[in-house]
Amino acid sequence: MTDANQQAVSDYVATAGKLAWEVPGLAPGTELREIRKVGIIGAGTMGGGIAMNFATAEYPVTIVETRQEALDRGLGVVRKNYQRSADKGRFPQDEVEARMGRLTGTLNMDDLADCDLVIEAVFENMEIKKEIFGNLDRIVKQGAILATNTSGLDIDEIASATKRPKDVIGLHFFSPANVMKLLEIVRADDTADDVVATSMDIAKKINKIAALVGVCPGFVGNRILRQRQMQANKLLYKGVMPWDIDAAINEFGFKMGPYQMSDLAGLDIGWSKGAKTQNPIRDALCEMDRRGQKTGAGYYDYDEARNRTPSDVTAQVIRDITGAEPSTMTRDEIIETCIFPMINEGVKILEDNKAQRASDIDVIWLNGYGWPVDKGGPMFYGDMVGARAVLDRMEKLGAEDPDFAPADTLRKLASDGGRFTDLDLGGLKTGKGA
Repeated sequence: MTDANQQAVSDYVATAGKLAWEVPGLAPGTELREIRKVGIIGAGTMGGGIAMNFATAEYPVTIVETRQEALDRGLGVVRKNYQRSADKGRFPQDEVEARMGRLTGTLNMDDLADCDLVIEAVFENMEIKKEIFGNLDRIVKQGAILATNTSGLDIDEIASATKRPKDVIGLHFFSPANVMKLLEIVRADDTADDVVATSMDIAKKINKIAALVGVCPGFVGNRILRQRQMQANKLLYKGVMPWDIDAAINEFGFKMGPYQMSDLAGLDIGWSKGAKTQNPIRDALCEMDRRGQKTGAGYYDYDEARNRTPSDVTAQVIRDITGAEPSTMTRDEIIETCIFPMINEGVKILEDNKAQRASDIDVIWLNGYGWPVDKGGPMFYGDMVGARAVLDRMEKLGAEDPDFAPADTLRKLASDGGRFTDLDLGGLKTGKGA
């Protein structure tokens, strides 16, 4: 890449980051709600990480758990994280106690009554979340913001469990929440303007990079990620091995490919013994107790230092299930097959008015998913390769599976020679909240 091209990418990324903070649909003069005390429901990996953001920013935080053991474990992890940072010299040792002193653990949800912002961070189960929000509606003072950390469930349905849907919003933190910079702020149909404005403001105060999005399955980030994962899984049925797919994605610039990431996260997320899911390869590996790095084997084999190597066992499982002959697909073709559907889905998100602007999609992928900076984000990269190239690939993939049909706007861009980053399809619908 030439210096001029590098500068163009750098300028675009900087401008995109600034624009993401602007919310054009808010009523002029919208006043912020005062946030003095924060409540977190759940002391697990997400809840503890979210709590750290607020304690670090000097907010008093009340963390609710259902069992003392889980609460103690969660607070213990938070302390270890702070201590590790202090040992590395990131802040003075006495700051560990100062930050821990802002955290109060409890088993009683009633202790959230005086919180100004409550964030639910429990298991991704709609009925559990609706029960929690019904309780919050009864317990928490009027005027408080009630937020869910769901990564893709319908926030309108969650809000329906309350009598104050205007106070409900999605605050989707990324794991580990105390490290990852991105915060997807998800506006539901009834979310009030001042709740949106306050959420954007609080994101800055806890040192996050925020992007406002709308309610749809997976929101913006995970909705696009699903396209890449689905195509990667389809490639297995064409005889491409997981390590070949990961190598192509690594070459594109991602530090981890889809199967490296699956092994790190754990193949058994959302799986239980005997389950038959839409991914029989994953099911078979889990039944063999190949559940990722934590069990020493997943898609890859791992040594004691968690160094990975391609697995003959996995290769045989894939051959047995798919019956596919070994593939000679090139890395460029693998990249196009996995990456171009992400661009196409970004266009569909804009058509659905679930993102404010094209550059916000790039902000989300750069800061939440490790998109290579030199390629600017999915929409910017679409401009690098051109709409015609994206359309050609999507027409092939759409012929195989209608779910991957080219977006109407993609066809128009290819016909007119337009740019993805210039798309203006009306922005995010502002909801009914007032």
